[in-house]
Amino acid sequence: MFKPFRILQSAIVAVAGLGLVTLAAADNLVEGQHYEKLPEPIETRAGEGQVEVTEVFWYGCPHCYNLQSSVTDWYETLGEDVEVVHMPATMGGEWNTHAAMFYAAEELGVREEAHADIFHAIHEEGQRLTDPASIARFLSQYDVSEEEARQALDAFAVKAQVNKAHARMRAMRLMGVPALVVDGRYLVTPSSAGSLENMPQIADALIERVRQERED
Repeated sequence: MFKPFRILQSAIVAVAGLGLVTLAAADNLVEGQHYEKLPEPIETRAGEGQVEVTEVFWYGCPHCYNLQSSVTDWYETLGEDVEVVHMPATMGGEWNTHAAMFYAAEELGVREEAHADIFHAIHEEGQRLTDPASIARFLSQYDVSEEEARQALDAFAVKAQVNKAHARMRAMRLMGVPALVVDGRYLVTPSSAGSLENMPQIADALIERVRQERED
C-alpha cells in the first residue's frame, strides 16, 4: 500500500498540481516542490551516456497499479539515451514475496509478458499471489512449468536480486511507493508531483535537466 507518500487532500493536491500539465522545461522545476533530491546519489546501472529512470513499485499497491497506464505510455516516448529499470520494493512480507515473483519471472525470461498481467490479476481478479504454489501456477501460463517457476522462486540468483533491490531501496531512503528515481539523484513521488499522472512529466523534465548538466 502507498505509504507514506499518500496523495494529499484534494485541495492541497489541486494547488500542488497547478501548471504541471504543461510543465516541460527543466528550468521550471523546484526542488522540494516538484521533486526531492536524494541525500546521497546512488550508483546507477545504465550504460555510458544513458540516463537511468528507476520505477520503484509493489505489485500489491493500488497506486502503483494506477500509475501503470501513465508510465507505460511515457516509456514509449523516451529517447534512446534513457534506460528504464523496474525495481520491486522490499519491505518484508508480501512485498518481498512479490519482489521474488518479479525476479523469478525475469529469470524465466517472461517478465515483460507477465508484468502487467500480475498487476491485473491482483487488482482486478482478486488474486493475492503471495505463496509459491499460486505464483508458480500463475507463471505457468507463460510456457514454463510450475516446477520451473518454483525452482526460479527458490533460486540463489533470485534471492540475490531481492537483496540487491532491498539495499538499493535503503540507499534511496525510500519509505513508500510508487516512486520514480532519475539518474540516481532525483526522486519523484505522487506527493511531489501533485498527482500520479504528473509523475512522468516531472521525471521527463528531470531527464532533460540531466542532459543539460552533462552538456555543461
